[in-house]
Amino acid sequence: ERTQRVFITDCEGPISKNDNAYELSEHFIPNEGTFFALVSKYDDVQADIVKKPGYKAGDTLKLILPFLRAFGATNEKIERFSAKNILLVPGAAVTLRFVRGIMPSFLVSTSYQQYMQALCNVVDFPLKNVYCTELNLDKYQISGKEVEELKRLKEEIVAMPMIKVPEKATSIKDFSAGDQQTIQRLDKIFWEKISEMGAGKMLKEVNPIGGFEKANAVKDIMKKTGCKLCDTMYVGDSITDVQSFQLVKENDGLTVSFNGNAYAIREAEIAVLSDNAAVTSVLAEVFNNHWRKGVLEVVREWSYSGLRRYCSPVLWSQIWRLYPKTLPKVEIITSSNKERLMKESTVFRKTVRGEAVGGLG
Repeated sequence: ERTQRVFITDCEGPISKNDNAYELSEHFIPNEGTFFALVSKYDDVQADIVKKPGYKAGDTLKLILPFLRAFGATNEKIERFSAKNILLVPGAAVTLRFVRGIMPSFLVSTSYQQYMQALCNVVDFPLKNVYCTELNLDKYQISGKEVEELKRLKEEIVAMPMIKVPEKATSIKDFSAGDQQTIQRLDKIFWEKISEMGAGKMLKEVNPIGGFEKANAVKDIMKKTGCKLCDTMYVGDSITDVQSFQLVKENDGLTVSFNGNAYAIREAEIAVLSDNAAVTSVLAEVFNNHWRKGVLEVVREWSYSGLRRYCSPVLWSQIWRLYPKTLPKVEIITSSNKERLMKESTVFRKTVRGEAVGGLG
């Protein structure tokens, strides 16, 4: 009897072009995409370099909440905005339907539940197979005095220069003096000032599903399905997927970076650069039928003849229709091509998701 395989994918990146938290910040916090970009960069530093105890990649989603609340965001407004602004990667709905038809499939996302609910409605995916960040913003009432203070802090944050993470940085000492100052000031703002406010409750109570919480979700899926990590395919694209990639890879499962940034390429086994999610269907079908070994064979060859040999006729004709001349780039990540793929994938992700969203960690 053949082993049951399982498919797990991140949402924003592999399935949708959105960065919902960035878009919410831009919508509610007056003309400030820069606010989110800076807080997101600070998040990368905390998670990847400082490794602040208890902090995880994706905690940006709790850091921005006091500000969203101060500028009038509510559960209903977030739901309405999210539902109106869903932007899918071409082929994503078809891919999710296809993969669900061949094996148990799950979405593990750092996004707020309001966004994931709206997305599931659009792609007809069962909400019970989704892990995401629970948020009840309405339960946090903040005083007028705090609202004024948060608005003042927002002005201070957007006036700060963007943090640049030096290549191969291992500690704060590797940053420029100016960036060290910015990071220290943000530490004070979030962990002293806001933490002491009533609004600071959000920082303590909201638990974004990023970093190790995504890895915990993967473990929970193993329990639920009775599947093994070696029979798991995990698709991700950012710093919030690092621990899940490590967990699945260490246990001989398949890890795929879909238009990933440098953090994703650093940890995954296969890099996909594609403007359509159909490639995920191909890798999932081959994984389901021939396990990881089969996928690596297909990717090593990555040609029309190889795909014809491995794919079902339906999938083969879909790929042929989408890409009659050149296949999208799919490569096994090795120590010799990692640097190149980091650059290529980072550039490509911006062409698919836009410069602002594509540049986020």
